[in-house]
Amino acid sequence: MVIVDRFSKMAHFIPVKSIPSATKTAHLFIKNVFSLHGLPETITTDRGTQFTSRFWSAFCKCLHIQNNLSTAFHPQTNGQTERVNGVLEQYLRCFITHLQNDWIQYLPIAEFTYNNQKHSSTGMSPFFVNHGRHPIMLPGSPILGDVPSTNERIRNILDVYKTVHAVLLRAQYRYKTFADRRRCPAPVYKVGGKAWLSTRHLKVEYPSKKLGLRYIGPFPIIQVVSSSAIKLLLPVSYKIHPVFHVSLLKPAYDDPFPGRLPCKPGPISMSDEETYEIKEILDSRLRRGRLEYLIRWKGYGSQDDSWIPAVEVSAPRLIRRFHQLHPSRPQRGRLVGGFCHVPLLASAALPVADWTPGNSWAPRSVHAEETL
Repeated sequence: MVIVDRFSKMAHFIPVKSIPSATKTAHLFIKNVFSLHGLPETITTDRGTQFTSRFWSAFCKCLHIQNNLSTAFHPQTNGQTERVNGVLEQYLRCFITHLQNDWIQYLPIAEFTYNNQKHSSTGMSPFFVNHGRHPIMLPGSPILGDVPSTNERIRNILDVYKTVHAVLLRAQYRYKTFADRRRCPAPVYKVGGKAWLSTRHLKVEYPSKKLGLRYIGPFPIIQVVSSSAIKLLLPVSYKIHPVFHVSLLKPAYDDPFPGRLPCKPGPISMSDEETYEIKEILDSRLRRGRLEYLIRWKGYGSQDDSWIPAVEVSAPRLIRRFHQLHPSRPQRGRLVGGFCHVPLLASAALPVADWTPGNSWAPRSVHAEETL
């Protein structure tokens, strides 16, 4: 677990065996943060289950701490912690490769070295910002004693410190250079406008996500949370957090034909029920033993595609055409005389036999369209 102070940039590296629960996270917070620095005003975390739980929300509320969650699918919202994670990973990778030793025992040295480095945004080390003084450093030439094990331990600590110092400097420079190279001004979004949403982190119902839509929508913008976070009006069926980073959005520009009315068609009234017209059947699946079809509705975009039980789809021609084009997809067989007969392609040849006047069977073939 990595904890970074937004003001001083001081970091604490806490080893854990697995992802801690909300209760364990609160215990680690009291032990490693509160005992050293007191309570913070705000905490910015990722959207892990331990931070979205009711326990953690109640814990922060009782301590008068504002709990801020990162933007959906965009860990860069908590960017400084993500950068520290990358630097720490490079440090650990270095020791795992060369020392082949237990990396946990080197975390305190890595934490001390990181907090004693001059930070680019403040021009001072986190230790100096937090304490108002520089720490007492390790001696460059320590006085060795008569105990060999002690001398070996001191030499090992000095070697680790020098290696960590070089690795952290190189990693910080590399991360800053790479981030500046890819950074560009974000578009300006306004309430009342619309934006396309990237499908990069969405579970899209396509056989191949590589060939699927890269953006869906457009969706109305209902709030500009900040210059880098936008809140969209999403369908209830999406069940995701509606605030997204601007890197996952693309502005929807005005219609080049302003006189055109791209209104969505209303439902077709049949027997006092509202029924929407089906444009195309995109896919089929078996869900808990029940056949369902993925429907594209006429006049609606891909964001409104929905899975409908086969018994509720009244479009035999579209169903037949879909299975002719995709015979390997799940389909509903029909039970005749104790046998399950599955519809065949129109071009398929069926072996049959006719009873001739000579009291014999004459085999021949017919095509499936003769039986449909």
